[in-house]
Amino acid sequence: MDFAAQLPAYRVRAEQGLDRLVPAATTRPARLHEAMRYALLGGGKRLRPILTLATADLFARAGAPEAQISNFKSEIADALPAAVAIECLHTYSLVHDDLPCMDDDDLRRGRPTTHRQFDEATALLAGDALLTLAFQLVGQHYAATPALCAALTREIADAAGSEKLIGGQMEDLLAEQKADATAADLEFIHLNKTAAMLTVCLVAGGLCGGATPAQLDRLRTAGRHLGLAFQIVDDILDATADTATLGKTAGKDAQAGKTTYVKLHGLETSRQLAREHTDAALAALALLPGDKTFLTALVGSLTGRTS
Repeated sequence: MDFAAQLPAYRVRAEQGLDRLVPAATTRPARLHEAMRYALLGGGKRLRPILTLATADLFARAGAPEAQISNFKSEIADALPAAVAIECLHTYSLVHDDLPCMDDDDLRRGRPTTHRQFDEATALLAGDALLTLAFQLVGQHYAATPALCAALTREIADAAGSEKLIGGQMEDLLAEQKADATAADLEFIHLNKTAAMLTVCLVAGGLCGGATPAQLDRLRTAGRHLGLAFQIVDDILDATADTATLGKTAGKDAQAGKTTYVKLHGLETSRQLAREHTDAALAALALLPGDKTFLTALVGSLTGRTS
């Protein structure tokens, strides 16, 4: 199956998992669950669950022997609950980022942000609930494989915690108040705010698919470079694309005085940095077993995207 056919198949698999594993909108309290599902199911590329699923499939297809399944004695695990858990985490971070106390945005994925559609308190609680649901899903669906459950919990919690995702967001807010933010400051923000969450997708997929510790390290390397490339392209698009194309408010970074790759390096250097990080991600993926055609095409599509 080629990339053009495989990508929507993965997206359908992710969407079906989100719909099935997240509480119905009618679950009491209905307003909370309606807001959770509004934020989670309102479109999006589904990059993170697709990365998780595709990485798990890569190792499962490669036929890792049982002795190499990262010390897990059970059979290779279904990666869908982990993929859904990571998407719940990602969505919670978007809901909170959009709040008036943070980025104060009115548009997300071409629709009103959750706090505009509902209200600030409901959006805050919906984000909290999505964060908690992520770990509930891991605990429920991997209970029969305790070592895998612990590894997934550790990796996901680390990526989403105060030293990575949340810490990166804090540094991002602080950088808005600094006139002298450096390239090192910017890299710290996005290694943690953006790259950590893409890295955990690859690692979680590797864990579910039976990757060895050495292979997990290569996935971490690929994820870090992919995350930086993805963020640089995001900064370029914020500066060059329009709101209708992006599905969110364009030009917001410049208006807010945010430290971005474009602000620090300019457009051409930013484009070159994106290419370099893309090449480094692809080089790390090339060292993995099996047919990497889909994953390498996905990386190319993400760093060459126009929206």
